[in-house]
Amino acid sequence: MTASDAGLSLTIPGPLLFARYAYPPNALGYCGPGDSAELLEYAGLGVVDRGLAAIAHRFLGAWPYLALIASASRREPLDADVVEAYWIGNRLLRNVPGSLFATHLTDRFGPGLTDPAQLALLGGRPHHNFHVFAVYPWTGLLRAGPAAEPLRVLDSCRISWGTVTAVHGEAADVSTRPLQYVAGRLRLGDPVVRWMLTGSRGYRLTRDVQPGDVVSLHWNWICDVLSGPQTSELRKATADVLALVNHALGRPAVGSALEPVVRPAVGLSGPGSGTFVPVAALPDAMS
Repeated sequence: MTASDAGLSLTIPGPLLFARYAYPPNALGYCGPGDSAELLEYAGLGVVDRGLAAIAHRFLGAWPYLALIASASRREPLDADVVEAYWIGNRLLRNVPGSLFATHLTDRFGPGLTDPAQLALLGGRPHHNFHVFAVYPWTGLLRAGPAAEPLRVLDSCRISWGTVTAVHGEAADVSTRPLQYVAGRLRLGDPVVRWMLTGSRGYRLTRDVQPGDVVSLHWNWICDVLSGPQTSELRKATADVLALVNHALGRPAVGSALEPVVRPAVGLSGPGSGTFVPVAALPDAMS
């Protein structure tokens, strides 16, 4: 890998955008291949080559979602819009029908894990935050108690956003709304200022940030500077999935992390007599 073609254009290539968001959990050993330092170097130098694509393919959690979004939109998995759809959100998510997404989840995680498929039928989308809240077990563990650790993991693992208030070398203060669990319901709290990493060993995931920038956050790292439309998409994706999981959390606990919120309607994933409730009809979780 060299820096000879490291100049970044206004449109970030898909593999680099993937590296920006995939590095923080990879550095903690949570997903992807073992050499996280290489991923940070790719992001910092702005280099795109076959090596970076090969690394992205080894993220077994994220890659199938990229492939699903790409297939539904007739694009490649590392197309910039596909990568943006998964991590931030954009119009391509709406190209994936709920029935297709439900089948994808059942095929990946087995017929015994029915709840994410049900949430897909309710309007869930193949966004990273859906995976965090609806597929990982941490949401269901909230009501098993104590809630502090599941809440910390959910808040760190989701892609969130905030406004930079000060920059200190390879760190910055960011005003962001933390995830809260109140009266059996997930919501975003009032803004607090948190310390976030902007770089390590001279490498940054995004360009230098400035006070006033709205940025995306993942595991205590600033991943990117967001535009207004990107911020709106991320806010919507977050609100939608929180409404879905709050609807599920409101049901009695019977034995699984998130109990099914509705039986499948006829023609979606088998016979049944349930009612399809679009996510827009569920309570707002952003307040």
